Amino acid sequence: MRKQAKKTGDFGIGMMIHAVHMTDDVTKLNQFYEDVFGGLVYMGVDEPNFLPPEDRWAGLIMISDLCIETMAPNTPVDAAKPVGKFYTKFGQHLHSVGYLVDDLVGLGNRMIEKGLYIGRPGGGKIEEMDPDTQYFYPSPRDTAGLMVELCKVHMPDDPRELGTWSLQRKFWETSHPLGIKRMLYVTLGVKDLESAVKTYVDVMQAVPIAEGVDGGGQYKFATVHLGDCLLQLAEPLGPHSPLGRHVAQWGNMIYSITFRVNDLDSAQKWLNGKGIRTSRPRPGLLAADPQDTFNAPYLFTTDVLEGDPFEE
Repeated sequence: MRKQAKKTGDFGIGMMIHAVHMTDDVTKLNQFYEDVFGGLVYMGVDEPNFLPPEDRWAGLIMISDLCIETMAPNTPVDAAKPVGKFYTKFGQHLHSVGYLVDDLVGLGNRMIEKGLYIGRPGGGKIEEMDPDTQYFYPSPRDTAGLMVELCKVHMPDDPRELGTWSLQRKFWETSHPLGIKRMLYVTLGVKDLESAVKTYVDVMQAVPIAEGVDGGGQYKFATVHLGDCLLQLAEPLGPHSPLGRHVAQWGNMIYSITFRVNDLDSAQKWLNGKGIRTSRPRPGLLAADPQDTFNAPYLFTTDVLEGDPFEE
């Protein structure tokens, strides 16, 4: 059975089509995801895909219900183009997420009415949505720092949209040593939690799920349901935690990805055996060292969130 997306809002924000991981070598990063996470590459299998207008290379790879788009600028890097500009500033780093939207025109016009800057594909500002627009990016300044692609185009050959998906996804939970049950949430580091929550609830019609303080991560958080996944908005309690240092350096920005797993000891043993250093910030949470994961913070937990709409 194909994946049934849990949509939110009046305009049908649905499947998270991908989270983008920026790097300098797509093939090398794909090999990392295949080796460590049991990733299934379904775009760029033989060689990375090149898109001339964006002057970038990319691949698409599944890890449980999460699709990672591995991306790298063409060389020599052209810092005048968006991909090259991001890489020049941030280097290897989580970059963005993308969502399928049923009514892209309606969502775009709502955002424009709310005062958000909507970027036109190829550059420039959208004043009013054109029905032919295939995708757009709200300015991260207006989304509490999250770079998010909103689109109406399905990814070709996405395994989640095939009839074999319900069987295929079991591999990561029952056969792979990491025991990944699902992607729990993407974390967005923010300077002002209250303002970020207001943006997502009032403008993007996200549904509040939980709020609290994570003592291990040293941040206060609000978890919201946006489209077919959870987004954790996190404000550091101080500047000396990993998240605190990230927010101090980069401001509001995508920070990490957390998976729910069967067993932390098993996951830790596997990661350590692959040369990835780990720590336990608190009971129930395992953190991989970003220096060993191409500067993308990955966390693993056995936590179950109260009110989680994705728990069966």
